[in-house]
Amino acid sequence: MTQPLMPKATAVWLVDNTTLTFDQIADFCGLHVLEVKGIADGDVAQGIKGLDPIANGQLTREEIERCTALPAARLQMQKSAIKIPERRQKGQRYTPLSKRQDRPNAIAWLLRYQTELTDAQVAKLVGTTKPTIQTVRDRTHWNMSNIKPQDPVTLGLCSQIELDEAVRAGQLRESRRREREDKERAKARAAQLAAAEAAGMPSTQPVDEEPMDAPTARDDAEPAGAPEPSAEDVFADERN
Repeated sequence: MTQPLMPKATAVWLVDNTTLTFDQIADFCGLHVLEVKGIADGDVAQGIKGLDPIANGQLTREEIERCTALPAARLQMQKSAIKIPERRQKGQRYTPLSKRQDRPNAIAWLLRYQTELTDAQVAKLVGTTKPTIQTVRDRTHWNMSNIKPQDPVTLGLCSQIELDEAVRAGQLRESRRREREDKERAKARAAQLAAAEAAGMPSTQPVDEEPMDAPTARDDAEPAGAPEPSAEDVFADERN
């Protein structure tokens, strides 16, 4: 199924303006249902302005109402007169002169909302350089007081498809990095346990318990083996 123009922005609009289910929105926009749920919770697509699919001719109000009444139904895209941007070919990105002043705003937006992207990915998306990205990051850019984070898609510096692909690649890289770190920590822990066992040390140190006090002999206790006093001895002591 052909995806709508700017799928994530379209999903933002559908979440905010309809009562369609997450499954219906995810199926129409080509997103994962958890990603749509994240949009509804405010964890995903922060700062992305919703794109009305009715205004651009990709959906009709009747189609939305039909699927709203039937949660099992799926949205059918209408033929749009808007040409979906084609995948950019490899090579140096050309940024028109009229849009070059918007690049710091796009860099600031990507650094704030898409932290999984590398500097190389940001540079490729907006057609800038790593030194410029660093000046925006550490707030030493010559025009820092006028820089306001703006979505590079709405600025026309890249397409939503290119941004989504870069974000997915960044998330995959971060996931693999975390998995490697978890494996390294588990390996280091196993090595520590093995070294402790080889040295004859228990892997876990038991809690030290205080020794119980030995029973003390009572001062008035009679010595062992002493004969019991007779009645005559007892009365003799009382007479004395």
